[in-house]
Amino acid sequence: MVNTVHSAAVDGIDGFIVTVEATNAQNNNSKLNIIGLPDTAVKEASGRVKGAARDLRLRLMPGELTVNLAPANQKKEGSGFDLPVLLSVIDRDTLPNVDFSHKCFIGELSFTGELRPVNGVLSMVLAAKNAGIKEVYLPYDNAAEASVVTGIDIYPVKTVAQLLEHLKHLEKIEPKKFSMEELRALSLVNTLDFCDVKGQDAAKYALEVAAAGFHNVLLIGPPGSGKSMLAKRLPSIMPKLTLNEAIECTRIHSVAGALPERVPLITSRPFRSPHHSISTAGLAGGGKIPAPGEVSLAHNGVLFLDEFPEFDKGAVEILRQPLEDNSITITRVSGKVTFPCSFMLVAAMNPCKCGFYGHLTRPCTCSPGSRISYLNKISGPLLDRIDIQIEVPSLEFNELSSDYKAEKSAEMRKRVVKARAFAAKRFEGEFVGERPLLFNSQMNSEQIRRFCAVDESGRLLLKKAFDRLGLSARGYDKILKLARTIADFDESDIIFSDHLSKAIQFRTLDRAYWSK
Repeated sequence: MVNTVHSAAVDGIDGFIVTVEATNAQNNNSKLNIIGLPDTAVKEASGRVKGAARDLRLRLMPGELTVNLAPANQKKEGSGFDLPVLLSVIDRDTLPNVDFSHKCFIGELSFTGELRPVNGVLSMVLAAKNAGIKEVYLPYDNAAEASVVTGIDIYPVKTVAQLLEHLKHLEKIEPKKFSMEELRALSLVNTLDFCDVKGQDAAKYALEVAAAGFHNVLLIGPPGSGKSMLAKRLPSIMPKLTLNEAIECTRIHSVAGALPERVPLITSRPFRSPHHSISTAGLAGGGKIPAPGEVSLAHNGVLFLDEFPEFDKGAVEILRQPLEDNSITITRVSGKVTFPCSFMLVAAMNPCKCGFYGHLTRPCTCSPGSRISYLNKISGPLLDRIDIQIEVPSLEFNELSSDYKAEKSAEMRKRVVKARAFAAKRFEGEFVGERPLLFNSQMNSEQIRRFCAVDESGRLLLKKAFDRLGLSARGYDKILKLARTIADFDESDIIFSDHLSKAIQFRTLDRAYWSK
C-alpha cells in the first residue's frame, strides 16, 4: 500500500510541489527511511516524526517504512517536510474518510506534536496555487505570510492533534484571511525625516533625483557632515512598493528567515546597511545551501555601504555584475540558484583616511600616496556604475545653529511621486527582460534611444562632456538616464541642456578626487 500527500519546498526563491509517498515492508524492523535527495534536516525528520507519533499515540503503518520525496532528482532542504511525512506514514485505517487530495501540508514538528514555523512559506503557497491545490495547512506562525496569496484557503495549525480533528470533520479550523487593517497595524513606520538634517540642500536634491529614477549614489565628505543621516532617510521619499514588488521582497526575506515575526507582507522599501566586515558570501549570498545575501535582501530598496573603502575589495567588486543584471547566480556542486537583486546602491566615504582632505579649517594629515591608496580601494569600473557622485561638505556654525526648519520628507516625496508618475505613463507596456520597466535607471540601450530625446544645445553639451571627461559608453548612457529623470521633474518629454548640465555635474566628482 502506498500513502500519498502533497507538500512544497523552495529552490532559490521559487517554490515547487513535492509529492510525499510512503510504503511499508512487512517485517519486524521499525526503521523510517527517507529518500528523494533529502538534505540532513530532511533525513532527521524521521526522529521528529517518530517522537511526535509516540507522544500523540498515533498508529503508524507496520514494518519498515520508506518515504519518497518526488521529484527525486531535485534537492529537498529544510524541516518543512516533517508534517507531510508524518501524515504519509499514519495507518490510514485510523483516518477513515479523510481526503488528502488537493491539499498541501507544510511544517516542522516538535516531539509533542506542535507545529513550528519554516522559511519560504510564501513561495511554497504560490507554487501550490499554481499547481491547482485548494487548501494549504501550515504552522500558525506562518499563516499571516501565506494569507497574502488569494484564491487558496490557508489553514493555520497549532498542533497535529488539532489538524487531525479538522481532517476528521470533528473540530473545524477557520482559514486565515488576509487583513489590510492587520497589515497597516504591523507595518513598520519610517520615523526618520529629512527635516532633521541641517543644510546639505545639494545632497538632498541629489537623493531626490536618485529616489525618482532609482539611481546609485556615492556620498563623499568629512566625518560628521551628515552622509549617514541623509542615506538613512532615503526610503522616506521613495515611491511605495507595488504589490508585485512587495511580494518579491517578502519571498526573499521569507526564504532567508529575515521576515519580521507576524508581518504578512513587506510594505516599505528595504534598507540594508551591513557592516564593512561582511564577507563576500554575506554580501552576495551563498553558503553550502545557497541563501540570499544583502544584495538580494535589499531588492527593490536601498543597499547602504557606509565607510565604502573599508569593505573587502573582493566583496565590493562582486557588486559589479548585480548592479548591471539586477540578479545574482550562486553556483555550487549541488546546483545553482538565481536570486533577484534590483537595488539602489548608496555608498558613503571620507575623501581620505583621516577624513579631512579638502576641509576648510582642519588640515589633512594623509600623505599623497596614502590618500591615493585609500581612494584606489574603489575601482574605476565600480565607480562607473554609480550614477550620482555628490560631495557632502562639513557644515558651518550658522547652518548648525539656525532655527530654520528644513523641508519635510513628505514634501520631497510628493515631487518624487509626481516625477515617477510622469515616467510611468512613458513606460506603459515596457519590459526589461521579463520584468516591467519601472525606473529610468533600468532602461536598456534601445529604450534609451527611444525615450531620451535631447535638444540640439543639449547634444552639443553632451559631446563636450564626453570628450572632456573621457566617458565610457556606460557613463554616457548613465548621464542620459540621469538627465531623463531630472527632466521628469519638469514633466518634459525632451531633455534640455539644463537637465543635462545637472546630470553631468552629478558625474564629475570622481575626476575631482581620483584623477589627482
